[in-house]
Amino acid sequence: APLPGQSREGKMPSAGLEAGSNKVDVAIDLGNPLLNRTVDGFLKIGAVGACRVAAEDAFDCLQSGSVSKHKLEKTLEKMCKEGAYWGAVAGVYVGMEYGVERVRGEYDWKNALIGGIASGALISAASNNKGNKIAKDAITGGAIATAIEFINYLT
Repeated sequence: APLPGQSREGKMPSAGLEAGSNKVDVAIDLGNPLLNRTVDGFLKIGAVGACRVAAEDAFDCLQSGSVSKHKLEKTLEKMCKEGAYWGAVAGVYVGMEYGVERVRGEYDWKNALIGGIASGALISAASNNKGNKIAKDAITGGAIATAIEFINYLT
């Protein structure tokens, strides 16, 4: 991640796979920094959401001592749903934060705060929440995004 005040314009969505000394990298350039970052957030966090489901379901299968075609199909279905949901949340947040950065013309923690608030409110409203629930989700989104920004700055 760039330091405060540095530009992040050239970032493209990318993924890598490494096994031993062999490494494969894939980068996608959609021709627009906003789209690049949004897709990057979707892919990275979506993969984390899908892997979480896979790990939990694998643990459940190990504990129960049984695996079936039906369980595998359900796990795959849950992986897709969770991956798409968390990927969409990440994509919205990354897009919002980048938009705020572009409007303000600065790269600092305030972009994370504003992007988190806007994302929390938007996602909450899209989930058919009303009034106070949207406000709580906006505050939560802003707090989480700001805390992560500060943690990233410290490391």
